[in-house]
Amino acid sequence: MTTIRREVLTLPAAELGPDNPLPPLKPLDEVHQVDERDREGLPRDMARQMGYAPLTGLLPERVRDGYDRRRAPRPVDAIVVENDRLRATVLPGLGGRIASLTHKPSGRELLYVNPVFQPACFALNGAWYSGGVEWNIGATGHTALSCSPVHAARVTAPDGGVMLRLWEWERLRDLPFQVDLWLPDGSDFLYVGVRIRNPHERPVPAYWWSNIAVPEERRVLAPAASAWHFGYHRRLRRVGVPAHEGVDLTRPLGSVHPADYFYDVPDGRRRWIAALDDTGAGLVQTSTDVLRGRKLFVWGSGPGGRRWQEWLTEPGTGGYCEIQAGLARTQLEHVKLDAGSEVSWLEAYGPLEVDPVAAHGDDWTAALGAAEERLEAALPRARVEAAYAAWAPSADTEPGERLATGSGWGALEVTRGGFPLPGTPFGPETLGEEQRPWLELLRHGALPEEDPQAGPPHTTLVAPHWRDMLETAAATATAEYHLGLAQWHAGDRAQAVRSWERGLKLEPGHWAFLRCTAVADQEEDHPERAADRYAEAFDALCRTAGESGTPGRWETALAALGREAIEALLGVGRAAAARQVWERLPAAARQRGRFRLLEVELLLAEGRKEAARAVFEERFEVADLREGSETISLLWAACTDEPLPAPYDFRMRPPE
Repeated sequence: MTTIRREVLTLPAAELGPDNPLPPLKPLDEVHQVDERDREGLPRDMARQMGYAPLTGLLPERVRDGYDRRRAPRPVDAIVVENDRLRATVLPGLGGRIASLTHKPSGRELLYVNPVFQPACFALNGAWYSGGVEWNIGATGHTALSCSPVHAARVTAPDGGVMLRLWEWERLRDLPFQVDLWLPDGSDFLYVGVRIRNPHERPVPAYWWSNIAVPEERRVLAPAASAWHFGYHRRLRRVGVPAHEGVDLTRPLGSVHPADYFYDVPDGRRRWIAALDDTGAGLVQTSTDVLRGRKLFVWGSGPGGRRWQEWLTEPGTGGYCEIQAGLARTQLEHVKLDAGSEVSWLEAYGPLEVDPVAAHGDDWTAALGAAEERLEAALPRARVEAAYAAWAPSADTEPGERLATGSGWGALEVTRGGFPLPGTPFGPETLGEEQRPWLELLRHGALPEEDPQAGPPHTTLVAPHWRDMLETAAATATAEYHLGLAQWHAGDRAQAVRSWERGLKLEPGHWAFLRCTAVADQEEDHPERAADRYAEAFDALCRTAGESGTPGRWETALAALGREAIEALLGVGRAAAARQVWERLPAAARQRGRFRLLEVELLLAEGRKEAARAVFEERFEVADLREGSETISLLWAACTDEPLPAPYDFRMRPPE
């Protein structure tokens, strides 16, 4: 019989720390953007979907950058789904990721299991961690829910047994989704039913990729003769599979630099991807045809990729690659989900054993044929379709025992919209302190006024329906602040600035309004005025923190705003003013790796190259270094002509 139980894992884990309290107003720093030169000549539907509603900002999410790299044994909640053949371990507090999938008869772990929890800056909103199977919803990149809790409960499975349901409300696109994990009795395959619903009266862009980490000493097979290659030069080009320019692309360590390979699986061909070791054994993932895309991500064998591999886990741990499955052919696309509609599919994960001579041979067609033959014997395509047909009616089954609780944002949206969402209840009992002000706006037409000395402004909402409510709410400073954020998100920058300026009249010198107008000045190409406003905002925040009587609660905001102010001042050559801000930062913040890097930049601006080089000699670590960032290598080159030391080498592309 299939069982579901709760467990607590103990892992060496870094703390997530506090989120950045400053709302993210600048354009999304996303590395997965295609050079315009490559858009011509793409398949028509691919080009259209690449241009369809790409995400431009992170509102209403906040950036998660408060983590560090100090790991200690910490408890991590887990849910185990198990039958006599497979054991799946799920982490409901960390995005619902499958952390481990063990094939019990052989004792083989089918996934790459990260032995630590170490956040790094890969998710759209920052904190992300490697390993297992993650559910990426929202927009191009790793989901903003990577390190967030999701709801979880027992549900009756299609065969009358038990099934684990995960569900949450994705805020970047305002969409509810669910993931059902089902292990039929005696099955070697874990079934995963996924559904995304659009309850709104307008179309919404949808995005989904299931990212599966597997050990990199594998050969990756997928039913395609070509793939779309995307590297960190932001160029997209079609290449042959399995080999291109003398490199076997199907072996993750064959590539030198990190890269994505999106397989061009022909229409009508079964959708699957497998990663097999030297004996021909490994993991296979297959699905119904709605999940059309398949992808291989590799870190490559170069120094940058190897450094990232070490960075994401413990030194000496084996590396990984990712095999992935998505709604579109590439992760650079979004698909339209019509008003009131939904999209659903079924995935299956399990062991595959293929004759190693065929699986690793030079004859690509023969390798695919052997793998497909073994897959069809182990899990016929018709059985996957039948499992989907059996699961689909169960998607509406109401959950039973609750096993974990996610956020209250879904409950707020359901309260506002009255959406019927059978199977995924977002009950009022999940509403919390973050939702309280917005519930007041919904019920009484006004946001509660915030005390400027109690802390930074509360979390915002920016969807059109909330913007409409803010526009008719009483024009308090709090309402003007959040209305400006919603207008900014909608692209109406002039109105946003007017709202913030009205707020400044109501709360003269309020640091949060000054910071917003400083960002607006930067985006409108007024860098000197932006620097002035940033300096004024930081002064105002320092005064507020000092007058509050609880200066310690302001340290996160002081660090975040101080960093932005220093960058703005250095951008216009005002090193002396930047130094003044630096000296007023909290001492703990100045010791963090991100600020040591900023210190190097400040010292260089002051003409103190030797002092800047000396900071590098202290071997600091930038915990929240962004994927694809070349800041470290550029600043090192400004200090010295010597080769970049290996601990600082995170370069993900070859030199220009």
